[in-house]
Amino acid sequence: MNLHMWLLYCATVFLISATPGPNMLHILSRSVELGLGRSLPAMAGCMSALVTMMAASALGLTALLLALPGAFDVLRYLGTAYLVYLGIKAWRSPVEEAGASEFAASAAPLSPLAIYRGGYLIAISNPKALLFVAAFLPQFINPALPKGPQFAILVGTFAVIETCWYFTYALGGRGLARWLEQPSAQRLFNRMTGVVFVGFGALLLRSQKA
Repeated sequence: MNLHMWLLYCATVFLISATPGPNMLHILSRSVELGLGRSLPAMAGCMSALVTMMAASALGLTALLLALPGAFDVLRYLGTAYLVYLGIKAWRSPVEEAGASEFAASAAPLSPLAIYRGGYLIAISNPKALLFVAAFLPQFINPALPKGPQFAILVGTFAVIETCWYFTYALGGRGLARWLEQPSAQRLFNRMTGVVFVGFGALLLRSQKA
């Protein structure tokens, strides 16, 4: 992989990562709810899931999954159900009358492991991401060169760019927290988050294998 291909890869990943999706919405909502520091495990969970998908793509597991009749559809339905569940949960989230500080404190019992697990499940539940890495990564692999080092460079580059966008969204969430001091704003944010998650689920359900 030459420098030109790497720069093209960086530009493509930068734009794709910037696009709002379930991962970025989850990071944003966690930052609003828990604060920047306590949202770090959520970032790690999302990133771990994406790296898992990229590793699966490199090992050929994606092609195997697509070759099994009905396997992709089952995964797609499970992913849809999980996103819809998150949307309903966000819609029904209680509103704290005391303001955003107590709103964040109400989620304090969540352990770092639970926050990490939530981020991992969000990212891993979207089979379109698995298809994306299966179709995207091979375009930047030179078959004439050792694949291991190329894969490591691609994954490392992706992780850096994606993490930068995580922090961008998380810092934006901290700005939203001041607005969420009003109970009406909290309620609106919960409802909007719920609708967006359900919308992602509906789009996933309608997606095709190809």
